[in-house]
Amino acid sequence: MRAEHGILAELRDRQEITVLVYEYCRALDAMDLDALVALFTPDCVVDYGPQIRSEGATALHRDLARMWRWARTSHHSGAVQIKFDDVDSAVVCSSVLAWHESPDGSTATMMGQYHDRVRRTTDGWRIATRRQVLTGNDAGFTVAINPFERRPDPRLT
Repeated sequence: MRAEHGILAELRDRQEITVLVYEYCRALDAMDLDALVALFTPDCVVDYGPQIRSEGATALHRDLARMWRWARTSHHSGAVQIKFDDVDSAVVCSSVLAWHESPDGSTATMMGQYHDRVRRTTDGWRIATRRQVLTGNDAGFTVAINPFERRPDPRLT
């Protein structure tokens, strides 16, 4: 596979792409929107379901601010599968477990997948397109999470 690129370079690429997917979850839970958007290409297209589609990094930043409706979240990626198109692009599928706590204390756990197309840029691998697919919702099921320090809600400052 991709002999011209070399097996060690491919392993480094796989590691960087996997870290990219996990970093998305960390930044989302911290509501570090600037760091989150930096994981995407400036011309990204993100489809989060039938009602929300972000086109471009500015729109993505604005649209992800909707996550402030939750008091806390805990996103966990797993099973990252990577298929390279060439040395500078790949298709990535990863599973995600997302826990959300509402301001009233009620919680919901959702399972889903991220279907990404990633590109190598001068800043490293970045997500160019993302489609989120929910595969289950267990609104009555809660899981314990570790407290995570979030950035302050900018709407309150």
